[in-house]
Amino acid sequence: MEFIKVLSDGEWARIEPLLPSSAGRRGHPYRDHRQVVEGIVYRLRFEMPWRELPAEFGPWQTVWKRHRRFCTDGTLTQILACLQAETDLVAQLTRPASCPEDPAAA
Repeated sequence: MEFIKVLSDGEWARIEPLLPSSAGRRGHPYRDHRQVVEGIVYRLRFEMPWRELPAEFGPWQTVWKRHRRFCTDGTLTQILACLQAETDLVAQLTRPASCPEDPAAA
């Protein structure tokens, strides 16, 4: 079975360090984070019910539970804040000096 890649390796490299580790947790270790996160992104991108998630992402229940966990423990908020800050920095670095940040201020 071939794995559906939703995120590029570069995108994954930015997200992976922000995800919680299963080290020190009791019970089963986390299923591969990349597989599950790609399942979350795939499901959101295609606006599908959890139960229709392709099997390549693992059991839909696992993907759903991890999504719920990441929402409640602040992981998704942290990822979004980091990616937004990174996007803002890129925009600042690529904006020509002659362009004001706020067009209304000109």
